[in-house]
Order: sequence, then structure tokens, then C-alpha cells
Amino acid sequence: MFRHQGKSRTLKHNLQIATILSFVAGMVNVTGILSFKQLTTNVTGHFALFINDVADFQFWKGTIYFLYIFSFLFGSFLSSFLILRFKDTKRLNIYLVPTIIEFFILLAIGFYSIYIEIQSPNLVVCLLLLAMGIQNSFVTKISNAVVRTTHLTGLFTDLGIDISQLFFKKSARKKKKLKANIQLRTYIILSFFVGGLVGGFFYSTVELKLQTLLVAALVLLMSLLFDDFRYKLIKVKRKYKERGTMRRTM
Repeated sequence: MFRHQGKSRTLKHNLQIATILSFVAGMVNVTGILSFKQLTTNVTGHFALFINDVADFQFWKGTIYFLYIFSFLFGSFLSSFLILRFKDTKRLNIYLVPTIIEFFILLAIGFYSIYIEIQSPNLVVCLLLLAMGIQNSFVTKISNAVVRTTHLTGLFTDLGIDISQLFFKKSARKKKKLKANIQLRTYIILSFFVGGLVGGFFYSTVELKLQTLLVAALVLLMSLLFDDFRYKLIKVKRKYKERGTMRRTM
């Protein structure tokens, strides 16, 4: 799901990566809200608060919201820059580096909170927004702008548009594509919701607090390891299949 690109990418690959990353984003979102009372997966609300402070000439107060917005933007830039930088490197999965960076950000914050009390919550919020900017950027590029995983406003808009089109006559091919889009967006929304529930459970019931991010990091790592294992397994199967074909033709 992390490796297939372009024409080789299917709905199944997009469903897999959308489910995993939306789940992670849901956990990060609820952890950020419960810990700092701040949104950590999108910047729409932060932009509104930034504009409000600027309108009231409270420029210094609005600086923190600007930093939140910039962190998400920089995460998106960094992810895209790394992908383009390693695009011509055939031996490297170009989406691996941004994913690893996101993993280490979540891991570092989670471990840091175990031993040291958080004294700079705004810095942690910036780091979480940076991680989500990285995630949203690479999943957008890998899916050819089909998948978004860190915020739901656009998804609900697109889902509403797609559902409305079901009431009008379409060709079989267009109807199939429409249903695939609805399925994908529904998966993302549900995964984000389930991720939020699981994150809330670990945060409040299990009382992991900010260490809930360790669970999100573990989910991300397991998905990478599973994807790598499956890729190697497919390569081995193809290798033995090719050998078998060559033996039969000899």
C-alpha cells in the first residue's frame, strides 16, 4: 500500500493506506485535544483564531496560531521535498522517509512525556501538526490526490456530492467509480472516528495520557513492517513462479 504508485495503484491499496493513516490521525487528534485543548490534525480553526487576533491588533497573541499553521505547512513541504528528492532512486521506497519521520515524532513525544512533564505544550502541538502535515502530503501524493486523512471537512463535502450523483443516471463505468469513491471516503471517516475512540480509551480509561501517541506510532510502524514483509513475499513468489515457467519451457 506504501509502494504502489501511478497506474499500478488500485482502490484496494488506497483503502488500506486510508484506513491505517486515518486511524492514526484520529488518535493524534483526540490526544491533542484532550492534552492541550488544541486541534492537532488540521489548521482551519487555528487560521480563524489567527485572523481574529490580527483583527483585534493582538499580533503577538496571534503568533502562536501562525506557528501552528506554519508547522503544518512545513510538514507538507518537507514530505513533498523528500519524495521529489528521492523519486529517481529506484532502490528506495520514496514514501518510507516521510513515514519514518512521522513515526519518530510521535514516538519522541510519547517517550518524552513518560519521564518529563511537558513544559512547552505549544511546541508539542507544533510538532504534532508537523507530523500531520507530513502525513497528509505523502498520502495525497501516493494516492494521486484521492486520499486525505487528517481532516474531514472536505471529505464530508465530497461524500455528499458523490451520494447526490447516485440519484441520476450514469454509465456503468462511471457508477462503479462513483461507488468506489463513496466507499473510500466512508472508510476514511469511519477509521478517523474509530481512531478517535481508541485514542480516547487509551488516554482516559487506560490513563496513558500523552503516551497514547506511542500506540499511534506502533500502529504506523506495524503497517510499514507488514507492507515491507508482504512486498518481499510477493517478490519471492514471483521469483519461484518465473523459475517454474522457465523449467517447463526448457
